[in-house]
Amino acid sequence: MEDWCTAAANDSALEELLANDDVVYSATQIFDALSDFTRFQILAALVLGEKSVSDLQEVCHVSQSAISHQLRLLRDRGLVNARRDGQRMIYTLADEHVAQLLRVGLAHAAEDVLPE
Repeated sequence: MEDWCTAAANDSALEELLANDDVVYSATQIFDALSDFTRFQILAALVLGEKSVSDLQEVCHVSQSAISHQLRLLRDRGLVNARRDGQRMIYTLADEHVAQLLRVGLAHAAEDVLPE
């Protein structure tokens, strides 16, 4: 199977992806998930390594139920994975593409926000 991430750099492959409504819809769902401050914080924390809900609460400063709600959405969008460790759930990024999206987004935002 073709590596779509590499292929998307090619204009004809990008056109093929853009012509597929399911792919475009899935991409919009990913960017929608990234557009929320708390979800972005959760994902950024997971770039640094796996975390439990209580670990994520400390980073995001929101309730356990708010973290769980956001994690459910992130799992539904395919951005995080979960595994059980005793009674705790441990969360990780689904793959390196998610980390790349965050890094690129932060670098782009820093161009406008941070002085040179």
